Amino acid sequence: MSNIPPIIHKTRTQLVVEALREQILSGDIEGGEPLRQSAIAEQLNVSRIPVREALVQLEAEGLINFEPHKGATATKLSVEQVTELFELRAMIESDLLAKAIPNLTEQDIADAEAVLVQLELAFKLKESVASWSELNTRFHTRLYKAANRPHTLDVVHGLNTNCDRYIRLQLLFTGGIPTAEREHRILLELCKAGDVEKATALLHEHILSAAASITKLVEQKIKS
Repeated sequence: MSNIPPIIHKTRTQLVVEALREQILSGDIEGGEPLRQSAIAEQLNVSRIPVREALVQLEAEGLINFEPHKGATATKLSVEQVTELFELRAMIESDLLAKAIPNLTEQDIADAEAVLVQLELAFKLKESVASWSELNTRFHTRLYKAANRPHTLDVVHGLNTNCDRYIRLQLLFTGGIPTAEREHRILLELCKAGDVEKATALLHEHILSAAASITKLVEQKIKS
């Protein structure tokens, strides 16, 4: 009985948030596309109230904008946003990892590796694209938690939410999966060995290299 996962009761607002977030991150809803509350309510078979609440939450996540005379629209792809988000991630996550490594236990490493195995399996299945970012975040979080900086970790999770669609674009369209797999494995080994300097340098490069390839891709999409 102890292995049965708990039933999670989600509010209508949570369900609308998840549905819209997935459509925006997957590209089904394109940047700049208007989000009509009445159409969304009809599509998801809910009233307008949870739709309105969901849009407010997604605005806080940086996935939609409220524009005068236009209402809610999906956030457009932006080179400037990629640069800012990924530079912040490189700075904050490298610092978190440096603080975490001296505190990592064998169990922390084992937990991180278990998530990494799931991520590597998901990478092989195109139908699992929606789980890539979540598993990637869980892998890194397993390593960062040992820093005992919960507020900083919350900031990182917020940045990851905003980076999600960019990361998916990179992995799907730039052939970034083999590089990501290789670097994750090396990062885990460096953390296991307690090598703070090499681990943080790799993580910093891992994030900024992703930003460079995403920037090229976004520039191509904007031009087209």
